[in-house]
Amino acid sequence: MRDEIALVLGAILVKQVLGEYGMAHFSDKEKSQGKDYCIFFNSQWARLPQDLNKASRLQIHDLTASVLCSPSEVPEGGFTNRILMVLRGNCTFYEKVRLAQINGARGLLIVSRDRLTPPVGNRSQYEEIDIPVALLSYTDMLDISKTFGKGGEVALYAPNEPVLDYNMVIIFLMAVGTVAIGGYWAGSRDIKKRYMKHKRDDSTEKQDEETVDVTPIMIGVFVVMCCSMLVLLYYFYDQLVYMIIGIFCMAASIGLYSCLSPFVRRIPFGKCRIPENNLPYCHKRPQVRMLLLSVFCVGVSLTWGVFRNEDQWAWVLQDTLGIAFCLYMLKTIRLPTFKACTLLLVVLFVYDVFFVFITPFFTSSGESIMVEVAAGPSDSSTHEKLPMVLKVPRLNSSPLALCDRPFSLLGFGDILVPGQLVVYCHRFDIQMQSSRIYFVACTIAYGIGLLITFVALAMMEMGQPALLYLVPCTLLTSLAVALWRRELPMFWTGSGFADVQPPLVIAPINCTQSPEPSTNPKLQAAEATNQSEDPPPQEEVPLKEEASQLE
Repeated sequence: MRDEIALVLGAILVKQVLGEYGMAHFSDKEKSQGKDYCIFFNSQWARLPQDLNKASRLQIHDLTASVLCSPSEVPEGGFTNRILMVLRGNCTFYEKVRLAQINGARGLLIVSRDRLTPPVGNRSQYEEIDIPVALLSYTDMLDISKTFGKGGEVALYAPNEPVLDYNMVIIFLMAVGTVAIGGYWAGSRDIKKRYMKHKRDDSTEKQDEETVDVTPIMIGVFVVMCCSMLVLLYYFYDQLVYMIIGIFCMAASIGLYSCLSPFVRRIPFGKCRIPENNLPYCHKRPQVRMLLLSVFCVGVSLTWGVFRNEDQWAWVLQDTLGIAFCLYMLKTIRLPTFKACTLLLVVLFVYDVFFVFITPFFTSSGESIMVEVAAGPSDSSTHEKLPMVLKVPRLNSSPLALCDRPFSLLGFGDILVPGQLVVYCHRFDIQMQSSRIYFVACTIAYGIGLLITFVALAMMEMGQPALLYLVPCTLLTSLAVALWRRELPMFWTGSGFADVQPPLVIAPINCTQSPEPSTNPKLQAAEATNQSEDPPPQEEVPLKEEASQLE
């Protein structure tokens, strides 16, 4: 087992050291503009220029009908001052490039039907070869043949990767904004439900949506389900991806409706109700404006579902629906105590780290299960991507934008899990009248944790488990604020929450300040009024006893 782990680790290190992404710029002789294609090369064979203007434009020699493993496959005249393109297979990279170099080639493109891997060799072979060697995907080769035919030119180059891509700024603003707005909205809504008695009319639209209090058993079941689904997706991705897409469409339309309904209710038009009917979901006669909103939300989800693979603009719809879904989940699911928050965050912290950093030691490809599933397996026949992420295309011209990761991704879990703690902090702030110090501190800590994640991503150049940085930042910050304010016992158990407003439970103090209430005519009148009123409901008695215990 130890030897297998060492081999996998060695393969990962070889890929990081030897493999580099670059670009092959193809063009016609008559046309000034061309098209870039992704290549994967080994700089130890020969380095590539960083600028396209400094790269040599050479004629391509298409020999993809051959694998170039023997001298008999070399045509008469050789490949003088040309870049050769051959199929991968039947012999080593060194044998191919040696034949190409001996016969005058200035570079070698090896077309691969499998995952692009760096063309490797031993130290003596590296010293012997002085022409660039790179791998090109079979799909790109077909597009090159269709677009440029047999007489195209190619230039190989490898521009430097920028340290910061502006799409990371967009993802940061979306994530922090979602957590802040969701935490503020959900916390305020929860406190409003606790302290105010709403007047319910006949319309179902104005009835408050139910919230779900999370228990430790529910957390355990949720984590087991997450692990099981992730493993199933890794092994049966093509069979399950469409189920996940369908679930996302349904959940996103519900979330979008929940987010837009408060604004639609402010519109003074469309208050009339539909006629009596027996249609599903319409027998209670919803308002016309709410029915139109439902149709709109379903239409947006279906539009994304149909055009989800349009990389130019479909990501905007996916991010909009994803943010609406996250806001809905933050508003609906509630963690009642900081103890429950800590349990959820710590368990998912271990889950995220395990599936990103540990699973590469057990997979045959040496890839992380989490990264592989989130980005979509390269050998997937459907080429579908999971929609449970915020995605923004890379806004710079780089090999990564063309090759490996054209989009930067942030999973919904990296928003929802710390967001639940932000919601709890806001609820506690309002109850304790602490000027929202918990909410602000936890939101800032989330932003700092996300920045640390981006820095780690840039430095390590590999997928990062965001919860590795988000969970310590948010948990430790909330804990520090509670210790500083000396409210940790109440913050830990949630015992600072009450279902009645604090001014209503301090009446006994006023009684002690007036030992002889009967001598005051005004108080006598007030007592007589209180005696004539109906007694308080039974359910308020335990709340007053709980409040007196807190005092």
